[in-house]
Amino acid sequence: MPHAQARSTGPRHGLVGGYIRLMDGLSIATAVLAGALLVIGVLAVCHMIFVRSALGDNTTWQTEFAVFAVTASMLFGAPYVLMTGGHVAVTVLPDTLGGRARQIMRGLAALVGLAFCMALTYGGWHYFLEAYGMGWTTGTVWNPPLWPALLPLAVGASLLTLQYIAEILRGERAVDTEQQSGGAT
Repeated sequence: MPHAQARSTGPRHGLVGGYIRLMDGLSIATAVLAGALLVIGVLAVCHMIFVRSALGDNTTWQTEFAVFAVTASMLFGAPYVLMTGGHVAVTVLPDTLGGRARQIMRGLAALVGLAFCMALTYGGWHYFLEAYGMGWTTGTVWNPPLWPALLPLAVGASLLTLQYIAEILRGERAVDTEQQSGGAT
């Protein structure tokens, strides 16, 4: 399992350990959902291509549905990417500093990331509730309600925020310790 290599020696027992395990499990589950949504989005694009080229017909829902599905895939997959350390990071300065300065820099970066995710969560739920309550639609030929497309933003940002908290509680990853000691991951 790729994420097993990135696990830290952080808390394994008690309330904090249980929270971390719960969030890791939710992140894995939503990653599976993200993969399914990506496949469904690709199938919608294939259907659109077939309908247009082979049947010479117009399409109404496929483009919009594919955008919704692939975007939802990205949002539901984000907590897993954070959990596994799969995000893009520029670590030249923290790696150069090392020691206490590195810990402080990573801690500040984690707090800034958490604050951003919390703001995104608030905005995502606000936007979703507004679209749902006011009956907004996309305004396209297909014209579906907008709230199902916004729900993944709210849920994905919420799970990303909760996973960020789990990562802060987990502490520095074991892979960081291995890299400092010269081990390969």
